[in-house]
Amino acid sequence: MNANDIPDAERARFNMIEQQIRPWNVQDEHLLQAVFDMPRECFVPPQLRALAFTDTELPLIIDGVDSREHMLSPKVETKLIEELQLQPSDCVLEIGTGSGYQAALMSRLCQQVTSIEIDSRLAAFAQANLARQQIGNVVLETGDAHAGWGTAEYDAILVTGSVPCVPDALKYQLAVGGRLVAIVGHNPIMTACRITRTSAANFETTQVFDTWTKPLRGTAQSRFTF
Repeated sequence: MNANDIPDAERARFNMIEQQIRPWNVQDEHLLQAVFDMPRECFVPPQLRALAFTDTELPLIIDGVDSREHMLSPKVETKLIEELQLQPSDCVLEIGTGSGYQAALMSRLCQQVTSIEIDSRLAAFAQANLARQQIGNVVLETGDAHAGWGTAEYDAILVTGSVPCVPDALKYQLAVGGRLVAIVGHNPIMTACRITRTSAANFETTQVFDTWTKPLRGTAQSRFTF
């Protein structure tokens, strides 16, 4: 990527990558190219688009209604995706669609993303955002997936809000060799972890970085939000 002779929005994305994301040790060039190509500002509520490239979480206020949900900061969004170690043939489950931006990025790196959003208003917002970008390999469904979704196995699972622990039912939706990335813990101590299913009954957990974000919303924990 070269910062010369590019429009303002693209220059802002370039600066976001070089000043926020790369310093967080994100090195996957395919992912960085996806971030550069995907217009993050088109996934941000219109009234907040001036803040689309800032190093902060952004509230998802849809048609004047505060969903109590947020977009993660760009560096956290990107680092979580990198830790999934996605391959072009992978099928991914995302729990917590939010604006649809992380699903859009992953769509450039894998075969298919199934993304589950508990809030129907946010699901509609994300669906419209994905459609405008003509993204055809993201399937968006509405429901509560904090403890799993259906019976299919996935090559990778991304949980976009924090959880006190990762439910066993969710881990067992990984195919053998599959990776799950989630932010685990309680405020103020949380850690992004990658869980790899190494065999039918065994899992390996790697702690990758410390961070904090709001809890995932689910029926079992009513205060959880994406």
